[in-house]
Amino acid sequence: MTRTVVVVDGMGGGIGAQIIARLRRDGPAGISVLALGANAVAAQRMVDAGADRGASGENAFRVTLPRADFVLGPIGVALPDSMMGEVTAEMARAVVSSPGRKLLLPLSQPHIEIVGLAQRNVADLVAEACAELVKLLGQAES
Repeated sequence: MTRTVVVVDGMGGGIGAQIIARLRRDGPAGISVLALGANAVAAQRMVDAGADRGASGENAFRVTLPRADFVLGPIGVALPDSMMGEVTAEMARAVVSSPGRKLLLPLSQPHIEIVGLAQRNVADLVAEACAELVKLLGQAES
């Protein structure tokens, strides 16, 4: 059974692109990787990194996320008004309401501070999120 992984990002799509590149390098074959960008630039950058398909905007979030087995991205994708206002309440609601298991990177936003987490660089967080996804995909196949 093909598992659907949706990678969500905004701004320039750099974190999402790193996640996708890592999944393509280290992840299992046969997963479907979809990119959702809060804007077209983010979506395109994630497609360029290896996503099977990509789209942007509220409606793409609303239509695609209910089909996700897993959702990966920075925590800002689940917070309305994050990423300089790019993430709308509807987009955040679609992420949180998705039946897929969410693996969100704990990156602070200017209007929200995430307390109690050690400061780590983005590359380490991406590696950890992708390793967790690979582990979960392996458990699902067992």
